[in-house]
Amino acid sequence: MKLTYYGHACFAVETGGKHVLFDPFITPNELAKDIDINAVPADYILVSHGHGDHIADVEAIAKRTGAMIVSNAEVSEWFGKKGLKSIHPLNHGGKKEFDFGTVKAVNAIHSSGLPDGSYGGNPLGFVVTTKEKTFYYSGDTALTMDMQLIPRYAKIDFAVLCIGDNFTMGYEDAIEAAKMIQCNTVVGVHYDTFGYIKIDHQQVQNAFKDAGIQLLMPRIGESIEL
Repeated sequence: MKLTYYGHACFAVETGGKHVLFDPFITPNELAKDIDINAVPADYILVSHGHGDHIADVEAIAKRTGAMIVSNAEVSEWFGKKGLKSIHPLNHGGKKEFDFGTVKAVNAIHSSGLPDGSYGGNPLGFVVTTKEKTFYYSGDTALTMDMQLIPRYAKIDFAVLCIGDNFTMGYEDAIEAAKMIQCNTVVGVHYDTFGYIKIDHQQVQNAFKDAGIQLLMPRIGESIEL
């Protein structure tokens, strides 16, 4: 499975000939200035919650590609009011089979308001099961005991976890999260974009290594095989 990192918490996986994009925040991100959103492929866009740093480019990419937006009921409805037609609402505990695999919505501890001030519903994480790999994307979240449920749903091949602290888990809690979900391969996201979430890369890498967990921190625009 190929994963491409687009900065902040935005990444995509290519599986079964489909491109599944997560939380597109590219054009406002100075660190991602070399990424052209008009060249980003998407058949599906999974949105964890309504904050601007997760949905900034959803509308533009969805209109260009016709990608289906998958998010909670409130975020889905908000995009529907913008005239987007290909939408699937999915709330906590629910799962849905798509042509690339199955998506289960799981708990995330965070906040969720939309850019216009309207209610963004509850934030989500996702467990995505495909023929190639199964992975967990935490979304923006604190460490929560609910993560212990994840291995009951599926054997996780890799996890995409926030590590930037301040607004989400920091690296110490992300290590505990990896232990809870019984996964030894982590892709770190949600770090460095803003002053509040800048991290010491070497310190974080060393902490994961000491815990026996592989931490991958791809460069913006880089694709890796998992």
